[in-house]
Amino acid sequence: MTPSPSVWIVMLALLGTHLAGMGVFLAVPVLAPAIAAEVGIPAALAGVHTALVYAGALVSGPLAGAFIRRYGGIRVLQAGLVVCGAAVAVAALGHPAALALSALLGGLGHGPVTPAGSHLLAQKAPPNRRALIFSLKQCGVPAGAMLIAAATPAIAAAFGWRAGVLAVAAFLAASALVLQPLRGPLDAERDRAASLGNLRAAWGSAVGSLAILRHHPVLRRLTFTGALYGISQFCFSSFFVVFQVEALGVPLTEAGLRLALAQAAGVAGRVAWGLLADRVGAAPVLRGLGLGAAAAGIALLLAGPGSPGLVVALAGMAMGATAIGWNGVFLAETARLAPEGQVGAATAAVGFVFGACMLVGPPLFTLMVQATGGYALGFGFCVVTALAGAALLRGIGGVAKP
Repeated sequence: MTPSPSVWIVMLALLGTHLAGMGVFLAVPVLAPAIAAEVGIPAALAGVHTALVYAGALVSGPLAGAFIRRYGGIRVLQAGLVVCGAAVAVAALGHPAALALSALLGGLGHGPVTPAGSHLLAQKAPPNRRALIFSLKQCGVPAGAMLIAAATPAIAAAFGWRAGVLAVAAFLAASALVLQPLRGPLDAERDRAASLGNLRAAWGSAVGSLAILRHHPVLRRLTFTGALYGISQFCFSSFFVVFQVEALGVPLTEAGLRLALAQAAGVAGRVAWGLLADRVGAAPVLRGLGLGAAAAGIALLLAGPGSPGLVVALAGMAMGATAIGWNGVFLAETARLAPEGQVGAATAAVGFVFGACMLVGPPLFTLMVQATGGYALGFGFCVVTALAGAALLRGIGGVAKP
């Protein structure tokens, strides 16, 4: 019998999965200036791409539980990564319809990835190290964004933007193959006879989880804080490269490296803010991060063609540390505030609201760019959402669970 892998092996595998999965969200937005120049569409449509990815994820995410019971967490992760890879490859066709289909299919593939990963890690993580292990696993999100932001513009500069897209697709497919040795031991308890006939009920259950927000006002306020912070996060991640290329005249490779630095700051932030929140409480840390994201957004709002590159890079890193680094603290506080035995329902409700807001936020940024011909109003929107999220945290206190 194959020995069961350690929690650290599982965590590293899931770290790589999240790292690869960010290709669905960022490959096209990062390369948007090059794609737009050839296809003849506005690069600012990157916001619509992000919304379509979330639309797909909202459909498939709630169905993950049924597939995990039937096929196992590893197989669900593998299938999701393969679908994501195929979806990203579709973008290489270069037609506007193909780009839209790529985003939607990518979301369908990505939706089950986080639930399947959490299912696998929950089986292995010891209670006294669970927060640390989950936080380290979540670092794969900004780490993956950092890799995409640094590598794809360089590949595009050397071989064309299609090569950059296809490289991400190949990376996703390879990540699915790497998971295969874990399939036997980790999916051994799957129920091959489990029915998939209640998928509609599963989706309805996810929507029904929203009832927990109606009965718990503090949790409701925290949820909307997360959604508002998420708008700032994904608007920044989706538009920072395009903004630099179109508004500041920065070469694509340099703009991508600056986004990579911002994502690196997000990795460091997720760890540092978690350690700080364990000492002083999650709410004051989250409020501070909202104020910090607003300040960084103002710096980007004021940036122009004559702005020093170092200033723009530092503003991006500040945005990364705050607007990208908040998630781990937020999830811990969600678990603390959830009613006894309802952490799963609370997390599902938070995820549903977050995804729904992503259908609106990035496209609004796109509309602002198209309406004004510049990015100042869009970054002003990020400032407002960050401040509004921080304001909702008044009166929420306490130290998050260790």
